[in-house]
Amino acid sequence: MERYVVTISRQFASMGRTIAQKMASELGIQFYDRDIVEYTAKRMGLPIPEISDVEETGGNLFSNRRYPLGIGMVSMHQEVFQVQSNIIRDLAEKESCIIVGRCADSILRDFPRCLNIYVYAPYEQRLRNCVELLGMDEKTGARMIREVDKAREVYRLRYCDGVKSVLDHRDLMIDSSRFGPEMTASILADVVRKVFE
Repeated sequence: MERYVVTISRQFASMGRTIAQKMASELGIQFYDRDIVEYTAKRMGLPIPEISDVEETGGNLFSNRRYPLGIGMVSMHQEVFQVQSNIIRDLAEKESCIIVGRCADSILRDFPRCLNIYVYAPYEQRLRNCVELLGMDEKTGARMIREVDKAREVYRLRYCDGVKSVLDHRDLMIDSSRFGPEMTASILADVVRKVFE
């Protein structure tokens, strides 16, 4: 079968990453999420925790990297985004896969065989997932939902050209609380098969 890519964007604690893993397993294709951080660190010659820190700060303009020979200062966030964009394109060219987050839907907007999915859930369900599935106390869960969702929104608006709303570059949106992670993954895998097989 001809190569294809599925991108999964998600609200924090909507279980989008878990759903993506289950889909990849069901479809028999590769799954990329944190691997992209490792590849980025390797290409940039930096420790993995440093790349993770850059991702989690949501585009702080004051984090810069000085280049030798007077080239000047460049935003570390911009550099990480550019390297990750190249990695995402390389993965899409190499094999069928699912890529989670990192604006992959926008980066691959011209890729001919790409399906962009957004996983969301009501706040109450996401808070319950934080406590029951992710092992957080309620206060920490509420803070993480607020902070991670905001950081992802800022990152997306900053790096995705032409993005004005959550709908841009998305082909399909699904409420994971309606079906649960297992059935959501199964439904989405069926959609992928119908679109690409």
